[in-house]
Amino acid sequence: MITTLLAFLLTLGILVVIHEYGHYRVAVACDVKVLRFSVGFGRVLWRRQRSAEATEFVVCALPLGGYVRMLDEREGDVAAADLPRAFNRKKLWQRAAIVAAGPLANLGLAVLLYAAAHWIGLDEPKAVLAPPPAASLAERAGLRGGDWVRATAGEGGEWTEVRSISDLRWQVTQAATQRQRLQLQVTDRDGRGPRTVALDLGGVDPREVDAGFIKKAGLAGLFSEPVLGEVKPGGPADAAGLKAGDRVVDVDGMAVSDAQTLRERIRASVRDGQPLPMVWRVERSGRLIELPLTPRVMRDGEKTIARIDAFVGLPPAMVTVRHGPIEGLVQAVTRTWDVSALTVRMMGRMLIGEASLKNLSGPITIADYAGQSVQQGLAYYLGFLALVSVSLGVLNLLPLPMLDGGHLMYYIFEGVTGRPVSDLWLARLQRGGIVVLLLMMSVALFNDVARLLGLH
Repeated sequence: MITTLLAFLLTLGILVVIHEYGHYRVAVACDVKVLRFSVGFGRVLWRRQRSAEATEFVVCALPLGGYVRMLDEREGDVAAADLPRAFNRKKLWQRAAIVAAGPLANLGLAVLLYAAAHWIGLDEPKAVLAPPPAASLAERAGLRGGDWVRATAGEGGEWTEVRSISDLRWQVTQAATQRQRLQLQVTDRDGRGPRTVALDLGGVDPREVDAGFIKKAGLAGLFSEPVLGEVKPGGPADAAGLKAGDRVVDVDGMAVSDAQTLRERIRASVRDGQPLPMVWRVERSGRLIELPLTPRVMRDGEKTIARIDAFVGLPPAMVTVRHGPIEGLVQAVTRTWDVSALTVRMMGRMLIGEASLKNLSGPITIADYAGQSVQQGLAYYLGFLALVSVSLGVLNLLPLPMLDGGHLMYYIFEGVTGRPVSDLWLARLQRGGIVVLLLMMSVALFNDVARLLGLH
């Protein structure tokens, strides 16, 4: 809990400081007088100001954002000597540059963070798949347990190497949002028997492309060898004579190819609330041994399932994904662009009802992922931080009043018509923007709570 909270506060702090520093740096470059640079809102906890005319830097009690306050005649009287340094007196392109600098700083930060994560390297599972569920997209495409996906290609596109399961899931998600048919080059898990299969994503409803889409598509499971890990003393597996390291060959004469299949056989070995005796054949030190085993039964909600009290399956095969200096930077720019485009497409589809509002996440989900990524290592946290930075940058560029994108829309109007938006319309748009933002925040918070309760 403490790790999650600290990781969340660190994430917010970094993103807010970079965003506001973008505004601040360009404002100073345009000779605008910056009165205050604030991280957070509310009561001031810390302040620093070199002189009465210098910028006041503060940290406030509520860390959910920040702001840069600039000299502006619309917000109070300005001394005659300071009028040339007032924000509202600057040229249109300068005001637009200052406003756009915050979101662009977040996107630039994302590039650097993705690049750093690529240079450090990530230990990720290989794209070797568990048996897909019946009738799933993966099963209909002809994918089988143990298939190793080596590359993908969109319709008429070039083949893209798949280095890890994360690569595969990202490329599948992108293709699904664009309703593209995706070709997969696969081999067996030893790299033999190459073949090509096609995932028919053209018929996917974009509203289904949410956090659970990969699981529904049948691509969530990872291949695991049917080898036993720790065996609990006194449990059914121990009583049967099974030992850690035993490789299960078959159960009741039916071949077992992977740990997922074995777990399903165990769970299904119960009838009318009673365990069914089984005969396991295992490989141990090069010898085949047959062992009778009777699981124990337990209740799982309304179901009765069987347990053997042993860890089933080896950890999935891992691969270190690392890029060189130039390749890592190129990949970082590409990933930032792809994530930005995907975010815009998803928001657009949510707006017209083609994508589920369940995709909106709030502070609770962000905090949870921040804590998880920190525990996984520096490279994972940098990747997570980059993802949130992209989201923040894109969100702030949306043409909504109260956001940077809304102010840019005002400047576009001013540039086209030669006159600024009237005070009356500014007030109306501000009120409308507040309503829209409050609705978005409410939906995001509802989704957070629903995920905690297992409703999503």
